[in-house]
Amino acid sequence: MTLTEPRVVPEPGPRRRTGFVWNELFMWHTAGFAGPPGSESLAVQPGDVSEESPHSRRRLHNLLEVSGLLATLEAVDARVAETGELARVHTREYLDALARDSRAGGGIAGEVTAFGPGGFDIAALAAGGCLAAIDAVLGGQVDNAYALVRPAGHHALPDAGRGFCMLANAALAVRHAIAAHGVRRVALVDWDVHHGNGAQEVFWDDPEVLTISLHQADWYPRDEGGAGALGGPGALGACINVPLPPGSGRGAYEAAVEQIVLPAVRAHEPELIVVSCGLDANAMDPSGRMLLTSEDFRWMCRAVRTAADELCDGRLVLCHEGGYSPTYVPFCGLAVIEELSGQRTAIDDPFLARYSGVGYEALQPHQAAAVDGVLAALAQRAR
Repeated sequence: MTLTEPRVVPEPGPRRRTGFVWNELFMWHTAGFAGPPGSESLAVQPGDVSEESPHSRRRLHNLLEVSGLLATLEAVDARVAETGELARVHTREYLDALARDSRAGGGIAGEVTAFGPGGFDIAALAAGGCLAAIDAVLGGQVDNAYALVRPAGHHALPDAGRGFCMLANAALAVRHAIAAHGVRRVALVDWDVHHGNGAQEVFWDDPEVLTISLHQADWYPRDEGGAGALGGPGALGACINVPLPPGSGRGAYEAAVEQIVLPAVRAHEPELIVVSCGLDANAMDPSGRMLLTSEDFRWMCRAVRTAADELCDGRLVLCHEGGYSPTYVPFCGLAVIEELSGQRTAIDDPFLARYSGVGYEALQPHQAAAVDGVLAALAQRAR
C-alpha cells in the first residue's frame, strides 16, 4: 500500500453498514503481572506489561484507520452496562466485590484475572459496548457490528472471573438481545483458540441459545470443552464443543465449520448470531498452537455472515476476545472487518505467504477423527 493507492474498494455484492465499537479506555485496563500465568515468582523476571496487553487491539484499531476502512464504518458508542444488565449473567455478590476492589485500587477477579484501579468500570464499559452493538443491529441502525473491546469475556463465570475475563461480554450481549429486544433464539459461535467455558456454563440449560466452541483441545481451561459436553438434560445438543488438535489449520477448521457449525446453526434457526471473535488461533500467536492465517479468519467470517444473511436478515454481532500477537492480530482483524463490511482495502497481509500452504495445513487424519468424534457425540445424543 502507498498513500496514493485507492484505500477502500467495495467487494462484489452489497456493501453492508457495519457498526464499530471502540473506546480508548478499553486500552487503559491493566491485567497485572507481566509473566505467563502461574509464573508469579522471583524465578521469572517481570516485564513491562501482562501477556494480556493492549497492544494487539490498539494496533488493530490503528491499522483500520491507516487502511481507510475505519472511516467507512458506523461508529457505535460504548456505554457502561448497568448493574441490572450485568446481573442477567453475574451474581450481585460478584459484581459488588468487583466494584469494591476496583475503588480500592484493584484486585483479583479469579484465576489469572487481575485488574487495576477502575478495572470494573472499564470492564462494564466493554460489556456495555457489546450491548450497544446489539442495540445498533437489532434497532436497524447497522446491518452487523464488531465490538473491539477489552477486557475479553468468554471465560468469565457468573460468580468469578477467569482467564483475563471479568465480565461475560458475549453472553451478556445474548441475554440483552433476549431481554431488551424480545429475541428468542440465538446462536453463539466462539472461535477463540481457548474453550468458551463461560457461555457454556451460562446457557447450559437453555435450549434457545445454541453455543458452539471451536478451540484447541485441552488447552485452556484444562480438562474442559470435550465433545461429550452437550448441554443440560433439557438442552441436550444446544451446547457443541469442537476440540481440535494442536497444529490444526485451514483444513481442520473448514471441516469443523462445514460439517458441524453451519449445519447446527441452520438447524437452530436463530434470529441473531453472536460470535466470540478470538484471533489467537493465528499461526503467530503466543497463546495457541494453531496455524490459521488472516485469510482463514476472513473465510470463517464469510461463512457465518452468509449464514446470518440466510437465517436472520444478516443480524450478526462479533465481540472481540483473545489474540496476543501484536504483529499478526491486526491483519487477522482487518480481514474479518473487511468481510463484515463487504469492502477490501489496499492493505496486504505481509505474513500470508509465509504461513499459507505450510505442511500439515490440510486436514490430517487425526484432525478428521476429532471432527468425526463430535459428529458421533451429536448423533448419539439425537437417538
